[in-house]
Amino acid sequence: MARESKAKKAERFSRIVDLLEKEMPEAKIALEYQNELELLVSVMLSAQSTDKLVNTVTPALFARYPSARAYARSSPAELEKMIQRVGLFRSKARNLHAAMTIIEEKYGGKLPRTREELNELPGVGWKTAGVVANHAFGTPAFPVDTHVGRVSRRLGLTRQQDPDKVEADLTQLLPSDRWGRAHQLLIWHGRRTCEARKPKCDVCVVAALCPSARRTTP
Repeated sequence: MARESKAKKAERFSRIVDLLEKEMPEAKIALEYQNELELLVSVMLSAQSTDKLVNTVTPALFARYPSARAYARSSPAELEKMIQRVGLFRSKARNLHAAMTIIEEKYGGKLPRTREELNELPGVGWKTAGVVANHAFGTPAFPVDTHVGRVSRRLGLTRQQDPDKVEADLTQLLPSDRWGRAHQLLIWHGRRTCEARKPKCDVCVVAALCPSARRTTP
């Protein structure tokens, strides 16, 4: 097969996003939150846990700690009891307390607005910072989780394994105003159709644009 030019790959990716949008217009972040601070907490807790599980823990957490100051005045041990059903709850409790203390003392209780500043908070990696910055402030970002990485590699949009390198490849193929939406659509596609163990290529709306599907289906 002839090597695909960057321009052709970008055109193909744009068509993929269009088709996924038509197939899943309801695609949105699955975490439940009411404000920027709750979004940050939810995304921090979701690492190596399901969004569904996080959503069962956060209502009580948000009710008890409505502000960064409330979290800062608590303790990691107290927070552990509130989130113990979530994976890695001890380290997450420590990071949550430390992050909220910084937000209260350095930013006056308000979430820092840039991805770079968010990334500096304890327990907030580049992916988490991208999700929060995009959903809270509309900052262009293309965070790469396991679904985005797997789907984009199967689609032949990148060969990279490192999430930051995958993001660098993907952001070169779409205009920045489409990054956040494409991120969400790839997540839903990975969960619904392009599953890790057994992708459902026979019902995939982008199979005709996917080199992996052409190799595995008649």
